[in-house]
Amino acid sequence: MDLRHLRCFLAVAEELHFARAAERLHIEQSPLSRAIKELEEELGVVLFARTSRSTRLTRAGALFLDHVPRVFTALQQARDSVKAAANGFHCQLRVALSDGITPSRLPTLLALCRQEEPEVDIRLYEVPLSQQIRGLQDDLYDVGFAQSNDVGEHIVAEAAWSDPLMVAVPARHHLLKYKRIPLDEMLHFPLVLCCPQACEGHAKQVDRALRQSDFEPLIVERVASFDLMMALVSAGFAVGLAGAPHILASREAGVVARPLAGRSPMLTTYLLYRNGESSEVLSRFIERAQAIESPEITPSLPFKPDTQEGIEPCP
Repeated sequence: MDLRHLRCFLAVAEELHFARAAERLHIEQSPLSRAIKELEEELGVVLFARTSRSTRLTRAGALFLDHVPRVFTALQQARDSVKAAANGFHCQLRVALSDGITPSRLPTLLALCRQEEPEVDIRLYEVPLSQQIRGLQDDLYDVGFAQSNDVGEHIVAEAAWSDPLMVAVPARHHLLKYKRIPLDEMLHFPLVLCCPQACEGHAKQVDRALRQSDFEPLIVERVASFDLMMALVSAGFAVGLAGAPHILASREAGVVARPLAGRSPMLTTYLLYRNGESSEVLSRFIERAQAIESPEITPSLPFKPDTQEGIEPCP
């Protein structure tokens, strides 16, 4: 088995179409089919069930697909590590990000790490939550951030910081008569939310907030990014729910953010890492992440008071 076989398998598994996979790999279809056959013979299993109309993974193929991307991740990390050493870095810290964690306090944390330990090469990987958990277990990542503490055994999940869950409302919308929007009133309107596949932890926290009402939400769109959510809100398609930093980062002119009435729900970001001994570099990173909530480290969000196109402060 060589990397050529694995690349061919991965392309077909993701495309589920031999012609498209061959085009993606810039090869003819016949050598692709031959590579898959050689791989199946070596493994002693059938990886794909093919008919004249479709291609699908067998059970063995689906199990194999669980492992193959990790091979390429490990290979890329080996390349990155060598390049980092050549560029003068002493060690590397592999950080996985899930649930669209990029805004909020992460930039402050990374800047602090760069200032205090410039010799440490920090590598960021945006992955789904399930992939992050497997990667932590398999030592593909050293630490991660996600909005879920449902991580199973052998992984520690510590609350790192929290941001208010806010309603993203189109400008000149009926809901803007409220300084704090009642949940039941919001649920009279269609919603655009993040899809669980892209932001599993975030979606679960939002779902818990929505279950506080007896009304059934009308979810008209599920999106993979907060940027698209804000674009749809700005266009007037629906009302959105997101953390305050994501709404601020979008800078969509036609979006107004308002808190929910009552005790405003909070979106908690968790720090994930393997249980047990950790390196000194990782320990210091965890300490910084845990301290980032403190006022002297975390800058205040620049909310715009009493405007139709900014985030209003909570009174």
